[in-house]
Amino acid sequence: MIAAAPPSPERQTDRSNGGAFTVSHRLVLSIAVPMTLGFLTTPLLGLVDTGVIGRLGEARLLAGLAVGAILFDLIFTTFNFLRSATTGLVAQAFGQGNLREQQAIFWRSLAIALVSGVVLVALSPLFLKAGLAVLQPGDDVAEVTRVYFFYRILAAPASLANYAVLGFVLGRGQGTLGLVLQTLINGTNIVLSITLGLVLGWGVAGVACATAIGEAVGALVGVALVIRRFDRAYRPAWAEIVARDRLMALFALNRDIMIRSFVLLAAFLVMTRLGTAQGPVVLAANSLLMTIFLLAGYYLDGLANAAEQLTGRAIGARYRPAFERALKLTALWSFGLALLTTLFFLLVGQGVIDALTTAEAVRFEAYRYVPWAALTALTGALAFLMDGVFIGATWSRDMRNMMLLAFALYGLAAATLVPAFGNHGLWAALNLFLLARGLLLLARLPKRAAASFAA
Repeated sequence: MIAAAPPSPERQTDRSNGGAFTVSHRLVLSIAVPMTLGFLTTPLLGLVDTGVIGRLGEARLLAGLAVGAILFDLIFTTFNFLRSATTGLVAQAFGQGNLREQQAIFWRSLAIALVSGVVLVALSPLFLKAGLAVLQPGDDVAEVTRVYFFYRILAAPASLANYAVLGFVLGRGQGTLGLVLQTLINGTNIVLSITLGLVLGWGVAGVACATAIGEAVGALVGVALVIRRFDRAYRPAWAEIVARDRLMALFALNRDIMIRSFVLLAAFLVMTRLGTAQGPVVLAANSLLMTIFLLAGYYLDGLANAAEQLTGRAIGARYRPAFERALKLTALWSFGLALLTTLFFLLVGQGVIDALTTAEAVRFEAYRYVPWAALTALTGALAFLMDGVFIGATWSRDMRNMMLLAFALYGLAAATLVPAFGNHGLWAALNLFLLARGLLLLARLPKRAAASFAA
């Protein structure tokens, strides 16, 4: 009896993780719920940091912290592609049951994260100088920002490594592990922010160190947990990890997602800029109202994560029923929760505004636009969902192009509606932008799905 030949080292598989699979409500929620809870720890962290510095009683410290946070948001938004691209690629390899390629993708992403992080640290003086030149805070505020930036940037390699780790665990549908890691990072940060910043009196430096340590702890634990679960029988060779075609494909995917992220950021900057032109009261009102959109964004993002993993896995397995079922169930949950959110804020939106501010002028201004803000949950639901599908399927070029087209339509709508209707026109333009993003991607979906599942 002749033994069967082992799988090719180029494609060793474990069919227990690949092939046909059933998508259920439970499977969708097992990914979406933990990640939504994980995302919710981020604003809690922001509140704690603000509370710690706020208790020091100096406005310049709060302002310096805010400027520093903006700079890091801009920097790390640039590298968010590490998480998204890794999720899509791992999900497809997971659907194929290709354990060897899953490990290779992780090592590629982690290597890019670490190298990028070291480059960020090396170039940090230039980034800080450019950021302060653009934002132009006063000298006292700038000095606080420099302290915060100096300590926090040291954790850049760890921060980007966490993107790669989170992308990997989400690609495998391990939402609970993602929640554990997010909670560990932000929980460590919160405890140390209070301890270092307030108890030991380190102030802004303590808050920055707490963030850096939290990221480092999360990266070390995350990488250790991922590697511990690797099967040595499927360990990829170094030549496979750095294979030129695989690296180029990853860089192309990363490039498209990065462009998409920049354009999305630009859309919200335009919203802020046009609000600023209408005066401080309108700007403050819009800032409060965006809280409604951000709250909806947490669970919509969680459901988008579920769509990423399940649709990517279905494409890897070449099993269209799972793809269609995943699309149906994530859409059902996304639109159902979005409708409830819209109705909730239509009913109690004014009460929410009252809870957020005591400034009467801002309150009355915000009341006028509550319906527009409440509507963003519904108009944004399809955009979040389609982003998840296209990331999981790694159809990044379509996602990039449709984002650019939607942004052009947004600019046209804003240029037309804002002069005619003021802030009502601005909120209408934002809702049109969200709706256009979803509809444009939805229009591309049938053709792309047909090509991916073609025999």
